[in-house]
Amino acid sequence: MLATKPLHVLSALMLICLVTTAQANDNQVVLFDFSKPDAAKQWQTVNDGVMGGISDGRFKITEKKTMEFFGTLSLENNGGFASVRSRPTNVNLKAGESVAVRVRGDGRKYSLNLYVPRDSGRYSFRQTFKTKKGEWIEVSLPADKFFATWRGRMFPDQKLDPRKVNSVGFLLGDKKAGPFKLEVDWIKVKHAE
Repeated sequence: MLATKPLHVLSALMLICLVTTAQANDNQVVLFDFSKPDAAKQWQTVNDGVMGGISDGRFKITEKKTMEFFGTLSLENNGGFASVRSRPTNVNLKAGESVAVRVRGDGRKYSLNLYVPRDSGRYSFRQTFKTKKGEWIEVSLPADKFFATWRGRMFPDQKLDPRKVNSVGFLLGDKKAGPFKLEVDWIKVKHAE
């Protein structure tokens, strides 16, 4: 005979599950999930055409409510990068926190870039991650591990002030010409525990 638990015990167990789930969700804040009708308006592409290159990087919001960053990377005319970034917004990143993304790529190495207002410096701050072809992966990148870059060069003496971050983006610059595609499900800030 199967023993059943009293109703008050089951209710208590359900409450514990709900509280645990809420606490897990309190540890992170969704920045972008691409589910809103105007999601595309929050993004823009910046490709190597700004330096004379001819790479073609574009993005679209898919029917599955993801963002697809795609195109063709070219190394001609001193080019070699394609990127998509959010328009300035309130990122609310603090020291000790991380930026997490859920992506499905093509096996290439991409960068997650954090941007600060121009009056705070000319640098963007970057970390790279490798995708697994055709597989969804979650990547968590600590704010204190981003390094300063400007025009493809690194500046190790420049440190990121996470409170000034007002834009995030993805960049491909792996020096491999050809087509690419990165699908993004969401971007979150993970709070320090």
